[in-house]
Amino acid sequence: MIDAAPRMALAAERELEALVGVSSPSGDVDGAEECVTLATAFLPTEAGVERVECSTPGHAPDLIGFLRGRGTSRVLLLGHLDTVVAHDAHRPLERHGDRFTGSGAVDMKGGVALSLGLMRELATRPELYAEAAILLVNDEEWRTAPFTHAERFAGFDACLCFEAGERTEAGEEAVIVKRKAAATLRVHAHGRSAHSGSAPEKGRSALLALATVAQLVAARSDPGGPDRLTAVPTILRSGDAFNVVPPAGELLCDLRADRLEAFAPVLEAIPAKQDEVHLEPHMLRAWPGMDSRAATAGVLAAASESLGRPIIAAQRGGASDASHVAAGGIELTIDGLGPRGGGAHTPHEWVSAESLRTRAEVALAVTAALLGAY
Repeated sequence: MIDAAPRMALAAERELEALVGVSSPSGDVDGAEECVTLATAFLPTEAGVERVECSTPGHAPDLIGFLRGRGTSRVLLLGHLDTVVAHDAHRPLERHGDRFTGSGAVDMKGGVALSLGLMRELATRPELYAEAAILLVNDEEWRTAPFTHAERFAGFDACLCFEAGERTEAGEEAVIVKRKAAATLRVHAHGRSAHSGSAPEKGRSALLALATVAQLVAARSDPGGPDRLTAVPTILRSGDAFNVVPPAGELLCDLRADRLEAFAPVLEAIPAKQDEVHLEPHMLRAWPGMDSRAATAGVLAAASESLGRPIIAAQRGGASDASHVAAGGIELTIDGLGPRGGGAHTPHEWVSAESLRTRAEVALAVTAALLGAY
């Protein structure tokens, strides 16, 4: 199967340009529909296509493509079509040397292009699987609702997710088999307004209360502890006028840890009141962690042998839908199969052109190891 890598890489270049050419910030229905139309066109002609309700209300339906085969294994390819870059900052794909630069290139339209190419290769080998499916969602970048697709694919044997790839410091190809749990903590504050010049003592400042809460949250961060917890205040909004004690506001904090349960002490540390300002903390979203090191060790060893160079099991702090799928029942979940690049979540995201081929080789070697196609 690995011999197909040059063909996959060449097609991925063209399909990446088409996908990045569409501005598709999370929640934009028109952009999502255009991306889905392209992805559907890039699927093998043998594939069935289904549109299913998105986990997030108001978003365009997600896309499932599927192939029926004559084998016994069932494998899911996973990715997302939405980006975080707004329409007015969108940048179409341009090539400069080894870099393809454009909005969403590395997170994760480059990975989507490779996964669609892998589906086309699988269509030529139906003896290898009972079912091969691809799920492309439209809300990964900002989902606060529960992930609705895990149950449907819980009986599959493996999941391959095509978030951005990476190399180790020694230059070895790596895939992601361990991710932290991730949560967004939001705290609303309700104080009392007053003129900040003539009667500031009559006010109760939501801004100052939230500043105190931010320090309380940051103090719970313990990256060297047993759960590797990081608790980072990231956004504070309060006040509408320079001469008024701000009566309301909100604080957002990013939480990461090996276990979801590690976030509970952070929530418990926030008082109901701070200097007579009422505080309402709640988790805006909470994504599970992933640890598939044991389940994937044999596959990665076999894939490394067939590839002729090591594929290293790595971990990453960022969240991914792979964690939802793994928590939903697919223990053999491997992430980070997309191309290498950088600048994620910015208009100048980029993908290495060379990595389209090398990461296609990794994806093909892993797939061959999963399905016994040496």
